[in-house]
Amino acid sequence: MEVSPQELKRAEVDLVILQRPEEFDLACEWLGRRVGRDLPAIYVEHNTPKGDVPNSRHPMADRDDLSIAHVTYFNELFWDNGGTRTTVVEHGVVAPGVEWTGELDRLAVVINEPVRRWRITGTDLLPRFAEIAPLDVFGMGVAGLADRLGLPADRLTSHDDVPQHRMHAELGRRRAYLHLCRWTSLGLSLIEAMTMGMPVVALAATEAVEAVPPSAGALSTRVEALLDAAGRFIEEPAVARLAGAEARAAARDRYGLDRFLADWDRLLEEETCASR
Repeated sequence: MEVSPQELKRAEVDLVILQRPEEFDLACEWLGRRVGRDLPAIYVEHNTPKGDVPNSRHPMADRDDLSIAHVTYFNELFWDNGGTRTTVVEHGVVAPGVEWTGELDRLAVVINEPVRRWRITGTDLLPRFAEIAPLDVFGMGVAGLADRLGLPADRLTSHDDVPQHRMHAELGRRRAYLHLCRWTSLGLSLIEAMTMGMPVVALAATEAVEAVPPSAGALSTRVEALLDAAGRFIEEPAVARLAGAEARAAARDRYGLDRFLADWDRLLEEETCASR
């Protein structure tokens, strides 16, 4: 049920979910109660730390009036949470309504704002993979990417802000999925691609080392090894199919909605019971 901010002071509230530092004071103002004292609170942290890694202090560090729920174990490890209680509730995704076919000898990538984020998203690595096979890059702010990278149009095609259902259908036609992010929490598009049955070629960075089993494709910090794997998937569709089946099984087991919802039910019950 949705209510206006003006109605919150009279609303019965069991627990407060926060996702940005400024929301703490705002919630106290709107509710007319002390969040974390009068009402239990959970701060959901979606992102990897920024700045002085690995010494980045979490904005909710050293608090005894709330807990922090990280979405990956990597994030929990790399943020300095101080004495604040932490837990990890890993992502849950809705399985796309399409399955991988891989009939196109092309590689798929999903990146938002690849020019602005550049090395963070591994945009600088794309030309090396474009030598192996043509790339299809989906996401927001991807228009003109081939020109920015100095690639001919036949080696990289941008698909700017395509609706999700259409993007999934197109992803599934490509031979393999590239995940070249150096620093990201864990891309949901990576999990979705695995759930569809796409083989994965991924940098062994952040939470990808937990999310992608070796049998699901290739995972390495050696770009040459990833290039070799991408070439193998392009040349041998049967190998790609086997890896994709492993990716599907791993993603659906670890990142399914049933597990995700059960984890949140447990956490909400623990926090509300503890407050009582």
